[in-house]
Amino acid sequence: MSSVSVLLGDSYAKYRLKDKFLKWQCLVRQIMMREHLGKPTNSVMPEVFLGNKSENIGTIITIMNKLPMYSVIPEMLHMSRKTFDVAQRRSQALQYFSATYYQKPSQFSEILTATFQSRSQGANLITRASTCSLVFEAYAQRFELECTVEDLSDKNPLFISTLAHNRLFNPDLPADTRVLGVAPDWNASRSSP
Repeated sequence: MSSVSVLLGDSYAKYRLKDKFLKWQCLVRQIMMREHLGKPTNSVMPEVFLGNKSENIGTIITIMNKLPMYSVIPEMLHMSRKTFDVAQRRSQALQYFSATYYQKPSQFSEILTATFQSRSQGANLITRASTCSLVFEAYAQRFELECTVEDLSDKNPLFISTLAHNRLFNPDLPADTRVLGVAPDWNASRSSP
């Protein structure tokens, strides 16, 4: 261990894990866009555990959103409004997200988001618990993230970005869609290898 990591202690480990996770997520999302035509894979669909981690309530599809200073919400909204042709919109979105969108992990928020129907029992369970564990496992990599959860308001930039992104692939997303924000506690989280 370097003298820098000894001096910085938990702070160093926290940021090292955060950076490792964001780099991995950018890579797997770019692969998903390029090789799987945007279809969510296990790499972006963690298992969700509540309570003592024995209660697995299934998987969720997570979205990575750019930090406000790198926001591309106007570009995503423009793609949505440019055409009513669903196939053409999807094709443009795939081209956009396959190119340079995921090239710079430092431009992304560490808070992941996920959409749910307005009356989703799963979303209710997660928000009632207020914390959860997300387990990502793909491509010989595993991340166990201990997270706090928040039901985002429709004014929150992460809410707006998530809907703008998802509507490129699912234009029929209901207006009353819920968006949960999931913030990892990097000191309590781990990865392997």
